[in-house]
Amino acid sequence: MRRISGATAVVALAGVLGGAAIARGQHGHTGSHDEGHRAAQACATEFEQVVGEGRGFGMAFAADQNGYPGPMHVLELKDRLKLTAEQEAKMQHLMHAMFAESKPKSARLLEAEATLRRLFASQTADDAAVRAAVDAVERARREVRLVHLLTRWGGR
Repeated sequence: MRRISGATAVVALAGVLGGAAIARGQHGHTGSHDEGHRAAQACATEFEQVVGEGRGFGMAFAADQNGYPGPMHVLELKDRLKLTAEQEAKMQHLMHAMFAESKPKSARLLEAEATLRRLFASQTADDAAVRAAVDAVERARREVRLVHLLTRWGGR
C-alpha cells in the first residue's frame, strides 16, 4: 500500500469529514458541512504557500521520522546540535540548492493542482481529462518529493 503525505491525509480527512457532514445533513442530523470545507481550504492554502516557497510540506516525512532531517531542520537546531561554522555553511548551501531545485518543480505542482480544480470549476471534467490532470499532479508531486527526500541522504 502506498503511503500518503501528511498534507494529503489532512485534506483527505477533511473531505471525509465534510462528506460525513453531508450525510448527516441528508439524514436529519445537525452539523456543519462548511466546517470541513474551511479546514480543507485552510490546509490547501497553507500547502500552496509552503510548497510555493520550495518547502516540502511533509513530503519528506518518511526520511525525517527515521533520522534524516532536511537542512532547514538542522539549521533550526544548529545551537542544540552545536554546529561548527563550516557545518552551518554547508547546511545553508544545501538548503539553498534544495530550494533552487524545488521551486520550479513546486510551481509545476501548484499549476497542475490548479488545472485539476479548474476542470471541476468549469464543469468540464470527464474521465480522460480527470485522469490526465491527476497524472500531471502526481508526476509533479513526485518530482518535488524526490528533491526533498534525496537532499536528506545525499543521494543527489
